[in-house]
Amino acid sequence: MEYTKKLVYQSNYWYNDGLKRARIRDMSGAIGSLKKSLQYNSENIAARNLLGLVYYGRGEVGEALVEWILSKNFQSHENIANYYIKKLQENPTELEKVNQAIRKFNQSLDYCYQDGEDLAIIQLKKVVDAHPTFLKAYQLLSLLYIHTQQYGKAKHTLKAAHKLDTTNDITLRYMHEMNELRRKRAIKQAEKKEEKPQTVTYNIGNETIIQPASSGVKENAGLMTVINIIIGIVVGVAVMWFLIMPAVNRSTADRTNKQVREFSDRIAEQEAQISALQTELESYRATSEETENAQQTAKSTLDSYEIVLSMYDHYLNQDMSDSAMVEELLKVNADSLGTLGREQFDTMTGDIYSRYSEVLYSTAQENFQVANYADAITNLSTVMQMNEGYDDGQAMWLLAQAYEASGDTENANTWKQKVEENYPDIDTSGQTEDTGEEQ
Repeated sequence: MEYTKKLVYQSNYWYNDGLKRARIRDMSGAIGSLKKSLQYNSENIAARNLLGLVYYGRGEVGEALVEWILSKNFQSHENIANYYIKKLQENPTELEKVNQAIRKFNQSLDYCYQDGEDLAIIQLKKVVDAHPTFLKAYQLLSLLYIHTQQYGKAKHTLKAAHKLDTTNDITLRYMHEMNELRRKRAIKQAEKKEEKPQTVTYNIGNETIIQPASSGVKENAGLMTVINIIIGIVVGVAVMWFLIMPAVNRSTADRTNKQVREFSDRIAEQEAQISALQTELESYRATSEETENAQQTAKSTLDSYEIVLSMYDHYLNQDMSDSAMVEELLKVNADSLGTLGREQFDTMTGDIYSRYSEVLYSTAQENFQVANYADAITNLSTVMQMNEGYDDGQAMWLLAQAYEASGDTENANTWKQKVEENYPDIDTSGQTEDTGEEQ
Protein backbone atom coordinates (compact mmCIF):
# COMPACT_ATOMS: atom_id res chain seq x y z
CA MET A 1 0.00 0.00 0.00
CA GLU A 2 2.83 2.40 0.86
CA TYR A 3 4.45 1.66 -2.50
CA THR A 4 1.21 2.54 -4.34
CA LYS A 5 0.96 5.86 -2.50
CA LYS A 6 4.51 6.74 -3.50
CA LEU A 7 3.73 6.04 -7.15
CA VAL A 8 0.64 8.24 -7.00
CA TYR A 9 2.63 11.00 -5.27
CA GLN A 10 5.38 10.90 -7.89
CA SER A 11 2.79 10.95 -10.69
CA ASN A 12 1.09 14.03 -9.20
CA TYR A 13 4.47 15.74 -8.71
CA TRP A 14 5.39 15.39 -12.37
CA TYR A 15 1.87 16.42 -13.40
CA ASN A 16 2.22 19.68 -11.44
CA ASP A 17 5.65 20.24 -13.01
CA GLY A 18 4.20 19.69 -16.49
CA LEU A 19 1.35 22.11 -15.72
CA LYS A 20 3.82 24.85 -14.70
CA ARG A 21 5.84 24.35 -17.87
CA ALA A 22 2.76 24.38 -20.10
CA ARG A 23 1.67 27.73 -18.62
CA ILE A 24 4.91 29.37 -19.80
CA ARG A 25 4.74 27.66 -23.24
CA ASP A 26 7.59 25.28 -22.39
CA MET A 27 5.83 22.56 -24.39
CA SER A 28 8.83 20.24 -24.80
CA GLY A 29 9.50 20.30 -21.07
CA ALA A 30 5.80 19.81 -20.32
CA ILE A 31 5.64 16.72 -22.57
CA GLY A 32 8.66 15.21 -20.80
CA SER A 33 7.19 15.82 -17.33
CA LEU A 34 3.71 14.51 -18.23
CA LYS A 35 5.15 11.34 -19.77
CA LYS A 36 7.02 10.72 -16.51
CA SER A 37 3.77 11.28 -14.62
CA LEU A 38 2.04 8.61 -16.73
CA GLN A 39 4.95 6.21 -16.22
CA TYR A 40 4.25 6.30 -12.50
CA ASN A 41 0.46 6.15 -12.92
CA SER A 42 -0.95 5.40 -16.38
CA GLU A 43 -4.49 6.14 -15.11
CA ASN A 44 -3.71 9.75 -14.12
CA ILE A 45 -6.58 11.27 -16.11
CA ALA A 46 -5.56 14.89 -15.51
CA ALA A 47 -2.01 14.24 -16.77
CA ARG A 48 -3.20 12.39 -19.86
CA ASN A 49 -5.74 15.11 -20.74
CA LEU A 50 -3.12 17.83 -20.27
CA LEU A 51 -0.66 15.89 -22.44
CA GLY A 52 -3.29 15.84 -25.18
CA LEU A 53 -3.75 19.62 -24.84
CA VAL A 54 0.02 20.19 -25.09
CA TYR A 55 0.19 18.06 -28.25
CA TYR A 56 -2.77 19.99 -29.65
CA GLY A 57 -1.02 23.29 -28.83
CA ARG A 58 1.94 22.23 -30.98
CA GLY A 59 -0.35 21.29 -33.87
CA GLU A 60 -0.02 17.50 -33.36
CA VAL A 61 -3.77 16.78 -33.45
CA GLY A 62 -3.45 13.02 -34.06
CA GLU A 63 -1.30 12.50 -30.96
CA ALA A 64 -3.72 14.65 -28.92
CA LEU A 65 -6.71 12.50 -29.99
CA VAL A 66 -4.90 9.30 -29.00
CA GLU A 67 -4.29 10.62 -25.47
CA TRP A 68 -7.90 11.79 -25.04
CA ILE A 69 -9.33 8.49 -26.28
CA LEU A 70 -7.06 6.58 -23.88
CA SER A 71 -8.26 8.90 -21.10
CA LYS A 72 -11.88 8.21 -22.10
CA ASN A 73 -11.14 4.50 -22.05
CA PHE A 74 -9.92 4.71 -18.44
CA GLN A 75 -12.82 6.93 -17.31
CA SER A 76 -15.80 7.16 -19.63
CA HIS A 77 -17.97 9.47 -17.47
CA GLU A 78 -17.29 12.95 -16.05
CA ASN A 79 -14.13 13.25 -18.12
CA ILE A 80 -13.27 16.50 -19.91
CA ALA A 81 -11.66 14.41 -22.67
CA ASN A 82 -15.23 13.68 -23.89
CA TYR A 83 -15.67 17.43 -24.45
CA TYR A 84 -12.39 17.73 -26.39
CA ILE A 85 -13.23 14.78 -28.65
CA LYS A 86 -16.78 16.04 -29.20
CA LYS A 87 -15.53 19.51 -30.18
CA LEU A 88 -13.21 18.02 -32.79
CA GLN A 89 -15.91 15.73 -34.15
CA GLU A 90 -18.39 18.64 -34.38
CA ASN A 91 -15.99 20.57 -36.59
CA PRO A 92 -15.14 18.25 -39.52
CA THR A 93 -14.00 21.23 -41.61
CA GLU A 94 -11.23 22.03 -39.13
CA LEU A 95 -10.17 18.38 -39.00
CA GLU A 96 -10.02 18.29 -42.79
CA LYS A 97 -7.79 21.39 -42.75
CA VAL A 98 -5.45 19.67 -40.33
CA ASN A 99 -5.34 16.53 -42.50
CA GLN A 100 -4.62 18.62 -45.61
CA ALA A 101 -1.85 20.46 -43.76
CA ILE A 102 -0.22 17.17 -42.73
CA ARG A 103 -0.41 15.86 -46.31
CA LYS A 104 1.21 19.05 -47.63
CA PHE A 105 3.91 18.80 -44.94
CA ASN A 106 4.71 15.26 -46.09
CA GLN A 107 4.69 16.48 -49.70
CA SER A 108 7.21 19.17 -48.69
CA LEU A 109 9.48 16.50 -47.27
CA ASP A 110 9.26 14.64 -50.58
CA TYR A 111 10.27 17.83 -52.41
CA CYS A 112 13.27 18.12 -50.09
CA TYR A 113 14.26 14.57 -51.05
CA GLN A 114 14.22 15.69 -54.68
CA ASP A 115 16.20 18.91 -53.96
CA GLY A 116 13.11 20.99 -54.72
CA GLU A 117 13.54 23.53 -51.90
CA ASP A 118 11.50 26.22 -53.71
CA LEU A 119 8.47 23.93 -54.08
CA ALA A 120 8.83 22.81 -50.47
CA ILE A 121 8.83 26.44 -49.28
CA ILE A 122 5.65 27.18 -51.26
CA GLN A 123 3.88 24.16 -49.75
CA LEU A 124 5.03 24.95 -46.20
CA LYS A 125 3.73 28.52 -46.47
CA LYS A 126 0.30 27.05 -47.23
CA VAL A 127 0.66 24.64 -44.29
CA VAL A 128 1.37 27.35 -41.68
CA ASP A 129 -1.43 29.51 -43.09
CA ALA A 130 -3.98 26.69 -42.78
CA HIS A 131 -2.56 25.25 -39.53
CA PRO A 132 -0.89 28.13 -37.59
CA THR A 133 0.15 25.95 -34.63
CA PHE A 134 2.04 23.28 -36.62
CA LEU A 135 5.47 23.58 -34.97
CA LYS A 136 7.29 21.09 -37.22
CA ALA A 137 6.16 23.00 -40.32
CA TYR A 138 7.61 26.25 -38.96
CA GLN A 139 10.91 24.52 -38.14
CA LEU A 140 11.28 22.94 -41.57
CA LEU A 141 10.35 26.22 -43.29
CA SER A 142 12.98 28.16 -41.29
CA LEU A 143 15.60 25.51 -42.12
CA LEU A 144 14.87 25.87 -45.82
CA TYR A 145 15.06 29.66 -45.54
CA ILE A 146 18.50 29.37 -43.91
CA HIS A 147 19.59 26.85 -46.53
CA THR A 148 18.57 29.25 -49.33
CA GLN A 149 20.15 32.26 -47.51
CA GLN A 150 16.84 34.04 -46.92
CA TYR A 151 17.90 35.04 -43.42
CA GLY A 152 15.24 37.72 -42.81
CA LYS A 153 12.39 35.30 -43.49
CA ALA A 154 14.13 32.59 -41.46
CA LYS A 155 14.34 34.93 -38.45
CA HIS A 156 10.62 35.78 -38.70
CA THR A 157 9.63 32.09 -38.98
CA LEU A 158 11.82 31.07 -36.04
CA LYS A 159 10.15 33.72 -33.86
CA ALA A 160 6.76 32.17 -34.63
CA ALA A 161 8.10 28.67 -33.79
CA HIS A 162 9.63 29.98 -30.53
CA LYS A 163 6.26 31.39 -29.43
CA LEU A 164 4.67 27.95 -29.87
CA ASP A 165 7.35 26.16 -27.80
CA THR A 166 9.91 28.31 -25.98
CA THR A 167 12.36 25.50 -25.14
CA ASN A 168 12.25 23.26 -28.19
CA ASP A 169 15.81 22.06 -28.94
CA ILE A 170 15.50 22.28 -32.73
CA THR A 171 14.15 25.85 -32.67
CA LEU A 172 16.84 27.02 -30.24
CA ARG A 173 19.58 25.41 -32.34
CA TYR A 174 18.38 27.19 -35.48
CA MET A 175 18.18 30.52 -33.62
CA HIS A 176 21.75 30.05 -32.39
CA GLU A 177 22.88 29.36 -35.97
CA MET A 178 21.18 32.58 -37.13
CA ASN A 179 22.96 34.58 -34.41
CA GLU A 180 26.31 33.12 -35.44
CA LEU A 181 25.72 34.07 -39.09
CA ARG A 182 24.75 37.61 -38.09
CA ARG A 183 27.86 38.00 -35.90
CA LYS A 184 30.18 36.82 -38.67
CA ARG A 185 28.63 39.20 -41.20
CA ALA A 186 29.06 42.12 -38.77
CA ILE A 187 32.76 41.29 -38.30
CA LYS A 188 33.34 41.20 -42.07
CA GLN A 189 31.62 44.57 -42.56
CA ALA A 190 33.70 46.14 -39.79
CA GLU A 191 36.91 44.87 -41.41
CA LYS A 192 35.93 46.46 -44.75
CA LYS A 193 35.28 49.85 -43.11
CA GLU A 194 38.75 49.87 -41.56
CA GLU A 195 40.44 49.65 -44.99
CA LYS A 196 40.55 53.42 -45.80
CA PRO A 197 43.27 55.25 -47.80
CA GLN A 198 45.60 57.52 -45.80
CA THR A 199 45.93 61.23 -46.78
CA VAL A 200 48.35 64.14 -46.15
CA THR A 201 47.10 67.69 -45.35
CA TYR A 202 49.19 70.89 -45.56
CA ASN A 203 48.61 74.67 -46.01
CA ILE A 204 49.86 76.98 -48.76
CA GLY A 205 48.99 80.54 -47.74
CA ASN A 206 45.32 80.60 -46.88
CA GLU A 207 44.57 77.37 -48.77
CA THR A 208 44.51 73.86 -47.34
CA ILE A 209 45.76 71.10 -49.63
CA ILE A 210 44.71 67.42 -49.10
CA GLN A 211 46.37 64.73 -51.17
CA PRO A 212 47.13 61.00 -50.81
CA ALA A 213 50.21 60.17 -48.79
CA SER A 214 53.24 59.54 -50.83
CA SER A 215 54.14 55.90 -51.35
CA GLY A 216 57.51 54.30 -50.86
CA VAL A 217 57.80 53.91 -54.60
CA LYS A 218 57.64 57.71 -55.13
CA GLU A 219 60.21 58.36 -52.42
CA ASN A 220 62.51 55.83 -53.97
CA ALA A 221 61.80 57.38 -57.36
CA GLY A 222 63.15 60.71 -56.06
CA LEU A 223 66.23 59.00 -54.70
CA MET A 224 66.70 57.28 -58.01
CA THR A 225 66.68 60.69 -59.74
CA VAL A 226 69.64 61.84 -57.63
CA ILE A 227 71.45 58.58 -58.25
CA ASN A 228 70.78 58.85 -62.00
CA ILE A 229 72.27 62.35 -62.07
CA ILE A 230 75.39 61.21 -60.22
CA ILE A 231 75.98 57.71 -61.44
CA GLY A 232 74.10 57.59 -64.71
CA ILE A 233 71.21 56.02 -66.42
CA VAL A 234 72.70 52.52 -66.62
CA VAL A 235 73.52 52.23 -62.91
CA GLY A 236 70.08 53.65 -62.02
CA VAL A 237 68.31 51.04 -64.12
CA ALA A 238 70.44 48.34 -62.52
CA VAL A 239 69.58 49.56 -59.04
CA MET A 240 65.89 49.69 -59.93
CA TRP A 241 65.99 46.17 -61.31
CA PHE A 242 67.99 44.48 -58.57
CA LEU A 243 66.80 46.39 -55.47
CA ILE A 244 63.35 47.91 -55.97
CA MET A 245 61.55 45.32 -58.10
CA PRO A 246 62.10 42.33 -55.77
CA ALA A 247 60.64 44.32 -52.87
CA VAL A 248 57.61 45.34 -54.93
CA ASN A 249 57.11 41.75 -56.15
CA ARG A 250 57.43 40.42 -52.62
CA SER A 251 54.86 42.93 -51.33
CA THR A 252 52.46 42.02 -54.13
CA ALA A 253 52.96 38.31 -53.44
CA ASP A 254 52.27 38.87 -49.73
CA ARG A 255 49.04 40.70 -50.47
CA THR A 256 47.97 38.00 -52.92
CA ASN A 257 48.73 35.22 -50.41
CA LYS A 258 46.79 37.07 -47.73
CA GLN A 259 43.76 37.40 -50.01
CA VAL A 260 43.98 33.73 -50.97
CA ARG A 261 44.05 32.74 -47.27
CA GLU A 262 41.04 34.96 -46.53
CA PHE A 263 39.06 33.53 -49.42
CA SER A 264 40.03 29.99 -48.39
CA ASP A 265 38.84 30.67 -44.83
CA ARG A 266 35.55 32.07 -46.10
CA ILE A 267 35.00 29.12 -48.42
CA ALA A 268 35.76 26.65 -45.61
CA GLU A 269 33.38 28.50 -43.30
CA GLN A 270 30.59 28.49 -45.88
CA GLU A 271 31.15 24.81 -46.63
CA ALA A 272 30.92 23.99 -42.92
CA GLN A 273 27.65 25.91 -42.62
CA ILE A 274 26.22 24.26 -45.73
CA SER A 275 27.28 20.85 -44.43
CA ALA A 276 25.55 21.48 -41.10
CA LEU A 277 22.36 22.63 -42.80
CA GLN A 278 22.42 19.67 -45.19
CA THR A 279 22.78 17.35 -42.20
CA GLU A 280 19.70 18.89 -40.61
CA LEU A 281 17.83 18.64 -43.90
CA GLU A 282 18.78 14.97 -44.27
CA SER A 283 17.52 14.29 -40.73
CA TYR A 284 14.12 15.69 -41.75
CA ARG A 285 14.17 13.55 -44.87
CA ALA A 286 15.08 10.46 -42.84
CA THR A 287 12.11 11.01 -40.51
CA SER A 288 9.61 11.45 -43.34
CA GLU A 289 8.67 7.77 -43.41
CA GLU A 290 8.63 7.60 -39.60
CA THR A 291 6.27 10.60 -39.47
CA GLU A 292 3.89 9.01 -41.98
CA ASN A 293 3.96 5.66 -40.13
CA ALA A 294 3.30 7.40 -36.82
CA GLN A 295 0.28 9.18 -38.31
CA GLN A 296 -1.07 5.93 -39.75
CA THR A 297 -0.55 4.18 -36.40
CA ALA A 298 -2.33 6.99 -34.56
CA LYS A 299 -5.29 6.82 -36.97
CA SER A 300 -5.45 3.03 -36.67
CA THR A 301 -5.38 3.26 -32.86
CA LEU A 302 -8.09 5.94 -32.88
CA ASP A 303 -10.37 3.92 -35.20
CA SER A 304 -9.78 0.69 -33.24
CA TYR A 305 -10.67 2.29 -29.89
CA GLU A 306 -13.81 3.89 -31.34
CA ILE A 307 -14.98 0.53 -32.74
CA VAL A 308 -14.27 -1.36 -29.49
CA LEU A 309 -16.05 1.21 -27.33
CA SER A 310 -19.07 1.33 -29.66
CA MET A 311 -19.32 -2.46 -30.09
CA TYR A 312 -18.92 -3.08 -26.34
CA ASP A 313 -22.03 -0.98 -25.66
CA HIS A 314 -23.98 -2.95 -28.29
CA TYR A 315 -22.61 -6.21 -26.86
CA LEU A 316 -23.79 -5.35 -23.35
CA ASN A 317 -27.19 -4.12 -24.58
CA GLN A 318 -27.58 -7.05 -27.05
CA ASP A 319 -29.16 -4.69 -29.59
CA MET A 320 -27.03 -5.60 -32.64
CA SER A 321 -26.75 -8.74 -34.74
CA ASP A 322 -23.68 -10.98 -34.62
CA SER A 323 -23.02 -10.47 -38.35
CA ALA A 324 -22.98 -6.67 -38.01
CA MET A 325 -20.75 -6.78 -34.93
CA VAL A 326 -18.32 -9.22 -36.56
CA GLU A 327 -18.05 -6.95 -39.61
CA GLU A 328 -16.94 -4.05 -37.37
CA LEU A 329 -14.72 -6.06 -35.00
CA LEU A 330 -12.70 -7.49 -37.89
CA LYS A 331 -11.56 -3.92 -38.65
CA VAL A 332 -9.88 -3.58 -35.23
CA ASN A 333 -6.07 -3.61 -34.92
CA ALA A 334 -5.90 -5.52 -31.64
CA ASP A 335 -2.17 -4.92 -31.15
CA SER A 336 -2.73 -1.15 -30.89
CA LEU A 337 -5.16 -1.47 -27.96
CA GLY A 338 -4.24 -0.82 -24.35
CA THR A 339 -4.86 -3.23 -21.47
CA LEU A 340 -8.48 -2.30 -20.85
CA GLY A 341 -9.36 -2.01 -24.54
CA ARG A 342 -7.79 -5.40 -25.30
CA GLU A 343 -9.67 -6.99 -22.42
CA GLN A 344 -13.02 -5.73 -23.77
CA PHE A 345 -12.09 -6.81 -27.31
CA ASP A 346 -11.11 -10.33 -26.20
CA THR A 347 -14.31 -10.69 -24.15
CA MET A 348 -16.51 -9.81 -27.12
CA THR A 349 -14.65 -11.82 -29.76
CA GLY A 350 -14.34 -14.88 -27.53
CA ASP A 351 -18.13 -15.04 -27.31
CA ILE A 352 -19.31 -13.64 -30.68
CA TYR A 353 -16.67 -15.23 -32.92
CA SER A 354 -17.33 -18.69 -31.42
CA ARG A 355 -21.05 -18.80 -32.10
CA TYR A 356 -20.93 -16.92 -35.40
CA SER A 357 -18.17 -19.22 -36.71
CA GLU A 358 -20.44 -22.18 -36.00
CA VAL A 359 -23.29 -20.56 -37.97
CA LEU A 360 -21.12 -19.67 -40.96
CA TYR A 361 -19.41 -23.08 -41.02
CA SER A 362 -22.74 -24.88 -41.01
CA THR A 363 -24.05 -22.61 -43.78
CA ALA A 364 -20.87 -23.12 -45.82
CA GLN A 365 -21.29 -26.92 -45.60
CA GLU A 366 -24.80 -26.56 -47.01
CA ASN A 367 -23.54 -24.23 -49.76
CA PHE A 368 -20.85 -26.75 -50.67
CA GLN A 369 -23.29 -29.66 -50.88
CA VAL A 370 -25.44 -27.79 -53.43
CA ALA A 371 -22.36 -26.65 -55.43
CA ASN A 372 -22.76 -22.98 -54.34
CA TYR A 373 -18.99 -22.59 -54.03
CA ALA A 374 -18.91 -18.78 -54.17
CA ASP A 375 -21.04 -18.38 -51.02
CA ALA A 376 -19.17 -21.21 -49.34
CA ILE A 377 -15.85 -19.44 -49.98
CA THR A 378 -17.25 -16.12 -48.68
CA ASN A 379 -18.56 -17.69 -45.45
CA LEU A 380 -15.44 -19.76 -44.83
CA SER A 381 -13.14 -16.79 -45.49
CA THR A 382 -14.92 -14.91 -42.71
CA VAL A 383 -14.48 -17.94 -40.44
CA MET A 384 -10.73 -17.90 -41.24
CA GLN A 385 -10.54 -14.26 -40.16
CA MET A 386 -12.21 -15.07 -36.85
CA ASN A 387 -10.55 -18.43 -36.15
CA GLU A 388 -8.29 -19.99 -38.79
CA GLY A 389 -8.10 -23.30 -36.95
CA TYR A 390 -11.85 -23.70 -36.42
CA ASP A 391 -13.04 -27.29 -35.88
CA ASP A 392 -9.44 -28.56 -35.75
CA GLY A 393 -8.73 -27.50 -39.35
CA GLN A 394 -11.92 -28.91 -40.91
CA ALA A 395 -13.11 -25.43 -41.93
CA MET A 396 -9.75 -24.74 -43.55
CA TRP A 397 -9.90 -28.05 -45.46
CA LEU A 398 -13.44 -27.31 -46.65
CA LEU A 399 -12.28 -23.90 -47.92
CA ALA A 400 -9.50 -25.57 -49.92
CA GLN A 401 -12.05 -28.01 -51.40
CA ALA A 402 -14.40 -25.12 -52.31
CA TYR A 403 -11.60 -23.26 -54.12
CA GLU A 404 -10.65 -26.45 -55.98
CA ALA A 405 -14.22 -27.15 -57.01
CA SER A 406 -14.63 -23.57 -58.26
CA GLY A 407 -11.52 -23.90 -60.45
CA ASP A 408 -9.24 -21.64 -58.36
CA THR A 409 -6.27 -24.02 -58.16
CA GLU A 410 -3.82 -21.47 -56.78
CA ASN A 411 -5.86 -20.64 -53.66
CA ALA A 412 -6.82 -24.30 -53.28
CA ASN A 413 -3.14 -25.34 -53.14
CA THR A 414 -2.35 -22.53 -50.69
CA TRP A 415 -4.97 -23.67 -48.18
CA LYS A 416 -4.15 -27.35 -48.68
CA GLN A 417 -0.51 -26.61 -47.82
CA LYS A 418 -1.63 -24.83 -44.63
CA VAL A 419 -3.72 -27.83 -43.67
CA GLU A 420 -0.77 -30.20 -44.25
CA GLU A 421 1.56 -27.99 -42.18
CA ASN A 422 -0.77 -27.32 -39.23
CA TYR A 423 -3.07 -30.38 -39.21
CA PRO A 424 -1.18 -33.32 -40.74
CA ASP A 425 -3.44 -35.91 -39.04
CA ILE A 426 -6.75 -34.37 -40.16
CA ASP A 427 -9.45 -36.77 -41.43
CA THR A 428 -10.53 -35.51 -44.86
CA SER A 429 -12.28 -38.62 -46.08
CA GLY A 430 -15.73 -37.65 -44.87
CA GLN A 431 -15.98 -34.35 -46.73
CA THR A 432 -14.49 -35.77 -49.95
CA GLU A 433 -16.95 -38.71 -50.02
CA ASP A 434 -19.94 -36.45 -49.43
CA THR A 435 -18.80 -34.23 -52.26
CA GLY A 436 -18.58 -37.15 -54.67
CA GLU A 437 -22.13 -38.36 -53.87
CA GLU A 438 -23.71 -34.94 -54.47
CA GLN A 439 -21.86 -34.33 -57.73
